[in-house]
Order: sequence, then structure tokens, then C-alpha cells
Amino acid sequence: MRVWLALGSNLADPLAQVDAALNALRTLPHTELIAVSAFYRTPPYGPQDQPDYLNAAVELETALAPEALLDHTQRIELEQGRVRKEERWGARTLDLDIMLFGQLTLNTPRLTVPHYDMLNRAFMLVPLLEIAPQATLPDGTPLNHVLTQLDCSAIQRW
Repeated sequence: MRVWLALGSNLADPLAQVDAALNALRTLPHTELIAVSAFYRTPPYGPQDQPDYLNAAVELETALAPEALLDHTQRIELEQGRVRKEERWGARTLDLDIMLFGQLTLNTPRLTVPHYDMLNRAFMLVPLLEIAPQATLPDGTPLNHVLTQLDCSAIQRW
């Protein structure tokens, strides 16, 4: 199954964090890393009293089930010092989000696919569309059309 993940970091040397995450993703069982976007500098989403983020996207081919992949991505986050807090959108060493899992639609207590808020987040869509320009939602909505409705002016190459 083709899967697209968003990567983000704004603490503890974001470039090193994302590089380490890419290396960890390359070692996942039954999974191949197909493509990696450029790295982007983006302002924080939510509280503004934190550093800019490094954001990127990756494309994987995996035989893992969605929640098994989630287990692996959460393990990678924890190994890289991610601390989950009640406050949403705070600073973090690493954030790995499953944006799309093929054309699957999933809504469980642990995982929502497509990502629940990706349609409002240019910092997710810009790198995704770089590596998957024809990407669509399971309902057929082209993501490049969604991106034209979002402000991308603050997104820069890293």
C-alpha cells in the first residue's frame, strides 16, 4: 500500500531529528521508503511562541496495517525524545503523521486517515504535493485544488 507521512520538528536540531527519522523509516519491516520531499521552514501552527518548524513528507510502500504503522511511527517519535502533552500544536522534537494510507478512510480511537486536519495545513500539503503531485483524497478530491485555497506565503525551503 502507498502511504504518505508528514514529518515535522522544531526542537533539538530539527535537521538531525528529521534525518534520524528518515533513517528509522528506512528500517521499518515490510516497508520501503520511496520518496522524500525537500525540507521546508514553516511558522508554527497554533501557539506562536516557539521556533519555526522543519517540515517534509515521505512516500512509503508498506505491507503494514495502518495501526501497525502508527505503532512504529510513535515508537520512532518516542526514541527521538517526543513528549506528548495535553497542549496541542506545541514545540516537539519530532512529529510523524500518517496523511494518506492509499485510498483508505479510517476513523478509530487511535488513527484518522486521511489526517484529520491536513486540508487546513499548507505545511503538510506543499511537501506532499512535491512528491505526489496527483494525490487525491479517497473521495477523489485533488489535493492540489485544496492547496490553492491555503496561504503558502510563509513556507520556505529549509
